[in-house]
Amino acid sequence: MNKQPEKTEQTKQAFSVAFCQLYSKKPIEKITVQEITRKAGFNRCTFYQYFSDIYEVLNYVENDIFDNIEKWHNSKDKNIDTEEVMIREFVKLFDEKGTYLSALLGQYGSNRFMELLKEKMPHDSHGLTLHITERISPYLIEFHNSLTLSLIQLWQKRKKDLPLEELADLMIRLNNQGMSAFSK
Repeated sequence: MNKQPEKTEQTKQAFSVAFCQLYSKKPIEKITVQEITRKAGFNRCTFYQYFSDIYEVLNYVENDIFDNIEKWHNSKDKNIDTEEVMIREFVKLFDEKGTYLSALLGQYGSNRFMELLKEKMPHDSHGLTLHITERISPYLIEFHNSLTLSLIQLWQKRKKDLPLEELADLMIRLNNQGMSAFSK
C-alpha cells in the first residue's frame, strides 16, 4: 500500500471508531462491513484495503489498547512507584481510549478481552508493599486488576458520570481502605 502513513492511520482509526460505536450497541455477529463503511464515510473497497473482515478491526482495536498500555508502562517515570500516582495515570490512559473501551468493556464485549487486558496490565506497578506469600500473590493481583477494570467499566457504562479525578480518588480510597473508607 503506497499511502501516506498518517492517512493510513487516520483511515484505520475512522473504521475502528465506527466499528466501536456499532459494537457498543450490538453483538459483533450483527455488525456488517456496510454499516462500518457508511458510519466511517468510506466505501467497501477502502475498508478491504485496510482490513480483511470485521474481526480484524476488532483485533486492531484490542491491539491498540494493549500497545498503549505497554507504551505507558515503558514510558512511565521509574521513580514513580506510589499506588496513587499509578492509578491516576492508568485512569487517564483509559479515558483517552474511551470509545474503544466503551465497546470492548461494554455489554457486547467479550470476557476474553477482559482476561487478556488483566494479563497485559503491569503487575510490578501496583506499588504494593505487603508481606505476602507467593501462593496468595496471584489472588491479590487479580483482586486489584478486577477492581480497577470493573470500576472503569462501570464508569464507561455510566457515560463518565464522575469527573476523571473523582474516579481516580475513589479507586485510591478503595485500594487503600476498602469499603470501610465509606462506613460511618
